[in-house]
Amino acid sequence: MSTLERIGLAALHRIDPETGHGLALKALRAGFGPKGGPVTSARLKTRLAGIDLPNPVGLAAGFDKNAVALDALARTGFGFVEVGAATPRPQEGNPRPRLWRLAADRAAINRFGFNNEGMEPIAARLARRPAGVIGLNLGANKDSADRAADFATVLSRCGPHLDFATVNVSSPNTEKLRDLQGRAALSALLNGVMAANAGLARPLPVFLKIAPDLSEAEIEDVARVAGETGLSAIVATNTTLSRAGLTDPQRDNMGGMSGQPLFERSTRVLARLSSLTDLPLIGVGGVGSAEQAYAKIRAGASAVQLYTALVYGGVSLAGDIARGLDALLERDGFASVAEAVGTGRADWL
Repeated sequence: MSTLERIGLAALHRIDPETGHGLALKALRAGFGPKGGPVTSARLKTRLAGIDLPNPVGLAAGFDKNAVALDALARTGFGFVEVGAATPRPQEGNPRPRLWRLAADRAAINRFGFNNEGMEPIAARLARRPAGVIGLNLGANKDSADRAADFATVLSRCGPHLDFATVNVSSPNTEKLRDLQGRAALSALLNGVMAANAGLARPLPVFLKIAPDLSEAEIEDVARVAGETGLSAIVATNTTLSRAGLTDPQRDNMGGMSGQPLFERSTRVLARLSSLTDLPLIGVGGVGSAEQAYAKIRAGASAVQLYTALVYGGVSLAGDIARGLDALLERDGFASVAEAVGTGRADWL
């Protein structure tokens, strides 16, 4: 991390977290961020669900909800970027405050509730997107009469400008949204999304993002439905409702918790999924170092994503993790990320 980035982070941590996040996006757009482009090497180049990535370190959804900083993010060290979540209509989300830093735990709690400008302005920005691998997290409006149909609606509108799309039924901040992870409801929803995808001139790889709080039986159902509906990958995992192990005074705020304390829980879900399906997996939850990215890959992930770690390590962390991952692969004799996938799964089961 550069001195300028360190000073900037320190300043942002003195103000309200959501305001600070908005200022961070503005700073990126103004050119205050890494500019070298994705970090890559022969070892880091990865093929994920038919998509060629320069490296397997991605930006998770939520950082750039409205796709306002695509040009800047394309110049960072990330191998791929996911924006959103986007809903059909604009949505305010839940009342503020709705984001808390848990500095003592290197974590965060949010209860945003899919706040975004809606699919129309997001689609317009995606239409002007830079080069690189860019995906969109699909969401549903809180007051929708048919939430399942919302996901297909957003995909139909934004799909022509994307490399992949992720169905997000795992946010804990929209009431009853997680109910859509049940086998029957999930199957119906995904069949609708895949029908919309088939209607695109260029059908996309479609991913599913799941919660880390699923039971063993629910994880098995997800793996089965994902295979039956023709999904391309599973993202494991979203934020958790658990507060186990937290010490920060902010820990009792309502919402989904992300960051370091989620690492073990999310990696165990990832490893279990890896034993149940041959679909590619994307590991999310508590990734803040090259060692943690490598652990996710060895647990069964073909790629990883991060977001909360940027609050504490800055946007340059993406490139640092990619370079560190390259060194770890070389150290252990792997010629590619793919060779390392799943080699440490047994440690998490």
